[in-house]
Amino acid sequence: MTDLVVRSRRVVTSSGIAPAAIWIRGGSIERVAGWDEVPAGVQLDDVGELAVLPGIVDTHVHLNEPGRTDWEGFATATRAAAIGGVTTLVDMPLNSIPPTTTRAAFAAKREAARGQCTVDVGFWGGVVPGNAGELAGLVADGVRGFKCFLIDSGVAEFGWVGEPELRPAMQILAGVGVPLLVHAEVAGPIDAAAPTLAGRDPRAYSTYLRSRPEAAEEQAIALVSGLCRETRARTHIVHHSAATALPLLRAAKADGLPLTAETCPHYLRLAAEGIPDGATEFKCAPPIRDAGNQDQLWRALAEGVLDMVASDHSPCTPQLKGRVTETGPGGVPTIVSGDFMTAWGGVSGLQFALPAVWSDASTRGHTLVDLVRWMCAGPARLAGLTGKKGAIAAGADADLIVFDDAAHAKVVAENIHHRHKVTPYALDTLRGVAQTTYLRGRRIAEAGRVIADPQGELI
Repeated sequence: MTDLVVRSRRVVTSSGIAPAAIWIRGGSIERVAGWDEVPAGVQLDDVGELAVLPGIVDTHVHLNEPGRTDWEGFATATRAAAIGGVTTLVDMPLNSIPPTTTRAAFAAKREAARGQCTVDVGFWGGVVPGNAGELAGLVADGVRGFKCFLIDSGVAEFGWVGEPELRPAMQILAGVGVPLLVHAEVAGPIDAAAPTLAGRDPRAYSTYLRSRPEAAEEQAIALVSGLCRETRARTHIVHHSAATALPLLRAAKADGLPLTAETCPHYLRLAAEGIPDGATEFKCAPPIRDAGNQDQLWRALAEGVLDMVASDHSPCTPQLKGRVTETGPGGVPTIVSGDFMTAWGGVSGLQFALPAVWSDASTRGHTLVDLVRWMCAGPARLAGLTGKKGAIAAGADADLIVFDDAAHAKVVAENIHHRHKVTPYALDTLRGVAQTTYLRGRRIAEAGRVIADPQGELI
C-alpha cells in the first residue's frame, strides 16, 4: 500500500515543472502520477502552488568530527542541512582528527556519526602522501571517492600532493571507478605574489585577493587535466573560482575527458567589491573574486562547463576567524579586527546554499529545473548516487523539499543553525524558503525547525 502522497501544481522533475502526485511507499518514490491520481484512504500532503523539488545533495561539506567538533559536528550540521532543504551530504576527509585517509580513520568517522545525523551522510576519503595502499580498502569500506590538495590544506594532518603522488593514485582510482576531487590551486603563483603584499593592510580584502591569483587555479587545472587525459581517472575540480581558467575546463570537456567541475554559492552570490575590511567571514580559498568574474561563472554554469554547485561549508570557531563581539546587528557575531592573512579560510553556508543560489539564478533567467540540475542531479551523479538521490523519479528515495521560491527571508542569528553564527550571509535577504523537508517520505524539518529525531543513514 502507498504510505503517502505529496501533491503540488509545480513538481520539478527532469522533464520540467508540472502538476503531479508523488506516491511514496516504504521510503521510496513508487510513482510520479497525475495530479488528480490519489489512492483512496492514503495520507495526502497537498502543498498547492508551492514547488516540490528533490532534496538538495551537497557533496562538499566539512563536518569536522571527530576531533574538531568545536568547529562543527554531525548533529549541528545535519540539523542545519535539513532546515535548508539538504537531505544528503557528503563529508570531506580533512579537518577531522584523524582525517579520513586510512581504513581505521574511516571506521572512527562512521562511529562518531552514528545516531547523530538528521539527514543522510556519505563520505569522501583523502589522497595524501604515503596512503596509496589504503585507497582500494577505503573504497571497499564505502567511501564515495577521494579528495586531494595541490597546496597546503591549512591543517597539518592532511598533506598536499604533487604529480609524483597524483599519478599512481589516479591510476588506482581509475581501476576502482571512483572520482578524485581536487582542490585546484598550486603554490607557485601564490608564493610569487607574496612579495607584492609587503606593507599592505591585512584587514583589507584586496590584500587577501591579491595573495591568491587566478594563475594558481589555471596551473593546477592544467596539471590535473593532463593526468586525467593520461590515466582516464574520473576527476572533479572543487570550488572553482577563477573565470580565467574556464577555457581549460571547456577544452577538457571538448576532448571528452572524464573531468567535471563545481562552483559554490558564495562565488555566485558574493563579489569582492562588496566585502568590507576586516570581514573575514568572507575569506575562503580560492577567494571570492569580482563581479565580472562572477558573471562568467554563471555563464559557465548555463553552458555546462561548470557541472554543479556545492556549498563548501567549511566552518570554524569565531576565534579562528578573528576577534568577535556577540552584539552585532541582528544578534549576529561581528568581526571587529579581522586579519584576512591569518584568519581561517572557509565559508559557513550549508543551510543557506539553496536560497543563496536561487536568489541570483531567479534574476538571471534560470529556472527551478536548472537549480535541480546543479544542486541535486549533478552532485548525486558525482557521488555515485544517481537513481537513489537527486531526482523525483520512481525508485528514488522520497527525499523532497516543499520550496516557496517567491518568499524572502533575512538571515538573522536566531535562524542560523550551524554550530556558530559567523557567516557571510548574515543580514542578507535571500529568496527562497524550504518550508518542509522530507527524508525518505518522513517530515524531518518544517518552518525553520527540525521536527524529527535523527533518522539519517550513513551511505
